[in-house]
Amino acid sequence: MIAERPPAYPTASNHWAKWEHALKTFYRQKDKLWLLIWLAGLGTLALWDVFFLNKPAFLKLQQGVVNTFFVALLVIFLTLFLGWAAGVGQYFLDQMRLRTPYFVATFLLNLIRSIPQIVGILIGYALITLGIQNGMISNPAVIIFLTAFGISLFVFLELVDLILERIAYFKQRDFYNAMRVCGISEKRIINREILWKNSLAHIFNKLISIFGMTIFLLCSIDFIISVGLSGEINAVNLPVTLGSLLANIDSKQDILAIGHTLTNPGYFPNLFFEHLQGISVAFVIVFSLLCIYKIANGFAQRHEL
Repeated sequence: MIAERPPAYPTASNHWAKWEHALKTFYRQKDKLWLLIWLAGLGTLALWDVFFLNKPAFLKLQQGVVNTFFVALLVIFLTLFLGWAAGVGQYFLDQMRLRTPYFVATFLLNLIRSIPQIVGILIGYALITLGIQNGMISNPAVIIFLTAFGISLFVFLELVDLILERIAYFKQRDFYNAMRVCGISEKRIINREILWKNSLAHIFNKLISIFGMTIFLLCSIDFIISVGLSGEINAVNLPVTLGSLLANIDSKQDILAIGHTLTNPGYFPNLFFEHLQGISVAFVIVFSLLCIYKIANGFAQRHEL
């Protein structure tokens, strides 16, 4: 009779091999890696600002970061709803041969598509400002929602195009006709089988890109408004964002101090103590856009999109 082999006990080498494998696996998942880098970078900056940035400036920075990221998240949800409603709605209007509603919907979508994003969002800001000046809008939460809605109106078409592309792609596959023969309704096939089961990764990746695009557009428009493109808009106290903080006179002086270090390298350490507000705002914007770009690319590579 063969004696049973005693159970193997974990050793230090086995533990190290498991940790090494887990680290290599995590490193290959670039989206998760850059998400961790993004959160760690923002956390490190926040900790540094707690010790070396004056309290009023730190509170403004906090408010600007929260408002900017909250608007970007709100744009994602609004874009998801508008994109799904417009994409699926346009498809079924075409399938049901409702020509007049279909042509009206197509005309409205093409009209929005013909307006440059930054121009359309600027028009939305002007309308919001007009409502504030007339006393129709006063709640900051309403202003933030309308801002997010105005941005989503000019970015949701990218999701519409993706949804229509995915539907057209899967309609050419055999499983679509097979499900129709089995008596499954087309609404169920489109919404559940195509969009939910087979296109969720594509939609999520598009929403990540829209999140970064929203931050860029929001900061650009707020910066344009804050430097005085329009006197009427500039006079209104809009919610603080990273773009408006970057256009603040203190932040602009901090940014200009970077150029001063090119001719006076010894002044470089002062940037992180005496000019921390502008440096922090610029770092959050640039670092966030870079990380979100890397996250989107890493997510696409991991899911082979």
